[in-house]
Amino acid sequence: MTVLVEAAGLTVAYRTGSALLARLRGRPAPEVRALDGVDLSIERGSIVGVVGESGCGKSTLARALVGLAPLARGEVLFEGERMGRRRTREQTRRVQMVFQDPSASLDPSMTVGQTLCELLRVHRMVPSDAVAARAEDLMRRVELPPALLSARPRRLSGGQRQRVGIARALALEPDVLVADESVAALDVSVQAAILNLLQQLRVDLGLTIVFISHDLAVVRHLCDRVVVMNGGRIVEDRPVGELFDDPRHPYTATLLAAAPRFAVLDRGPEPMPPAASMQSARIPREGAPIG
Repeated sequence: MTVLVEAAGLTVAYRTGSALLARLRGRPAPEVRALDGVDLSIERGSIVGVVGESGCGKSTLARALVGLAPLARGEVLFEGERMGRRRTREQTRRVQMVFQDPSASLDPSMTVGQTLCELLRVHRMVPSDAVAARAEDLMRRVELPPALLSARPRRLSGGQRQRVGIARALALEPDVLVADESVAALDVSVQAAILNLLQQLRVDLGLTIVFISHDLAVVRHLCDRVVVMNGGRIVEDRPVGELFDDPRHPYTATLLAAAPRFAVLDRGPEPMPPAASMQSARIPREGAPIG
């Protein structure tokens, strides 16, 4: 596979105190590095999982890839072309994001149709007379009835809102979809449906997906490669089977050991009670005392 997206030395830092006070004291402004020199290559058509504990930099990496996080150092390359701090409309279109909470990322005052049609018109994805038809196609693509185009987000379930978030990202026909904890707030059955949808979109559209999650079981099922982050850095990056079967970094081993496991005990069939006991075990009449 060819490399589609490459991150080189990505560093994102946030100030934690007063820059003026630090300057008066002759010290550098205090800051915390959410990303600290991250290097990452993402191959075309692959699904790359990013895992790690809360605060390790997963979401910051996602935002940096999309262009929503200010880079202190480093750069993001798309097909070898540097994506600047202020991306062009074409660069923005090619890497899209599905956010964790669709309730917060969808405008509550706009219907689903208005949300999709505005994107299609602003980015001139289709001729003006084909915008409505394209919005209906996007709804079918994410397995939603076009009748919901007239609905506002508050009328939709959590799974439906997340599908609308995916449709909104697909409206710009991206090459890369960055899913930041996109199934974390959903019920297990709805999670499975969204994961199946992502897999189908990868096949049908040739999408490259960066999947960020806390759920190691989901990552193992969905992804080709797994990137493990700790303290704003990548500590391990390997194919999914190798990483889960033989973790090399101590942090990865600790992370996998902390994942919950459910064992099913096979005790065999329950023995039948003796015939005499069955005869003596009578169901009391309604209202009769038990004992």
